[in-house]
Amino acid sequence: MNDVIPFAAAVVVAGIALLLAVGSSRLTAWTQIPSPALFLIAASIAADVFPDLGSLGIRADQRVVTVALVVILFDGGLHIGLSRFRPVAGPVVWLGVAGTFVTAAGLALASHYWFGFDWRAALLLGTALAPTDPATVFSVLGRREVTGRTGTLLEGEAGANDPVGIALMVSILAATGGGFGAVAHVTVEFLLQLGLGVVFGLVGGYALRWLLRHLPMPNEALYPLRALAFALVLYGVTTICHGSGFLAVLLAGIMAGDTRAPYKREIEHFASGLASLAEIVAFTILGLSIPISSAFSHGRAATAIGLAVVLVLLVRPLLVGLVLVPVRLRPGERAFVLWAGLKGVVPILLGTYVVAEGEPEAERLYAVIFVVVLLSVVVQGGLVPTFARLWRVPMRVVEPEPWAMGMRFRDRPEGLHRYVVQRGSTAAGSTIRDLPLDEDVWVSVVSRGGRMVQVTGSTTLEVGDEVLAITSDDSLAADLFRSRG
Repeated sequence: MNDVIPFAAAVVVAGIALLLAVGSSRLTAWTQIPSPALFLIAASIAADVFPDLGSLGIRADQRVVTVALVVILFDGGLHIGLSRFRPVAGPVVWLGVAGTFVTAAGLALASHYWFGFDWRAALLLGTALAPTDPATVFSVLGRREVTGRTGTLLEGEAGANDPVGIALMVSILAATGGGFGAVAHVTVEFLLQLGLGVVFGLVGGYALRWLLRHLPMPNEALYPLRALAFALVLYGVTTICHGSGFLAVLLAGIMAGDTRAPYKREIEHFASGLASLAEIVAFTILGLSIPISSAFSHGRAATAIGLAVVLVLLVRPLLVGLVLVPVRLRPGERAFVLWAGLKGVVPILLGTYVVAEGEPEAERLYAVIFVVVLLSVVVQGGLVPTFARLWRVPMRVVEPEPWAMGMRFRDRPEGLHRYVVQRGSTAAGSTIRDLPLDEDVWVSVVSRGGRMVQVTGSTTLEVGDEVLAITSDDSLAADLFRSRG
């Protein structure tokens, strides 16, 4: 019984840390510093003051952060869904793959010629810093959500370039020697990882959709746990088969995102909350892996600041800007996408790969990656809301809706559909009586700004209204609420 008091104290510390994690949005509002940066800085300072906190080991750090990243990517896929992904699938894949390569190449050249790294170290550094992190962007925006193609493009790019960057890093680390043989090995390993990741992701996505629809559970609380367990299994099986488990999880999430299934909203809410917590856990673990004094010593800070400037002001706007040329965006949206390519969990995770493999200059590389990510989140991320307003990027404020009204059904409700009144649609500004609806269409519920609206024939619909309707012909009704522009 001698360890009861110390264990209780540890539980208190863990509970306080969890409270801070779930309340991190408030911290961001008070300090104007993105919450991931707060936890990264705090953990790194704690590792300096209490060195034993960093004794977990680089392999254990990798495993914890890997599980966290699986949760984050699965939630990202669910949030995107097939309906949002289809219109931007081409640009997302193009930007995710080509953008990763040009970023890695540009940073490798700068690292070698301007900062004195040898070619292998420069390539590892460029590859580690190539992926972006959408979760960091949206934690910076708080309750404001980027709408339209811009938001989907940012989420999709980061979801795509995370697996691409990880596969490229694994391929480079597995290659030995130099010349054509090494290049061929990297290419084959990279294509194998992505190819198997796509195959397993598509098969896993279909399997998950079937599972959600057709295999009932005895308790509603088990549905979210089952979905998460499936994502973890899919990652593990794909990785064992030498594919990209991260890509497979992302694709499975996208395919299941629009699926109508029992307790689907509960699954989405659980995944979203767990992903937010996973991001903070990942930043905390990675912060503990390097004391802040070590990260900023021996000229590492100067190198990192220089690389961060090159990345933000040269590589991203010029090289990734060229990749983005074929994508249809307004000038302000294009500038915002190029600015909002923030770094996050994945670059530091890739830095742990370099350390674990015992690469020359591994500690220096890891410190530089850490500081670049920190600068990206604090400085670049802190300016995201300002530039969003400056460039008139379409955003909407997502207000919390703590109250819900609904009914549970034993079987799937047929004919019940949800619509949002879009600007320029037939429904916008029309009364329900004047809508050219068939006799079998019944508008049952209208929500406006989070409040119920009494439904009568004279009720005038406004842009943004959420409408629940029962109809046998969804396509005809949907056309009335969809923008004609």
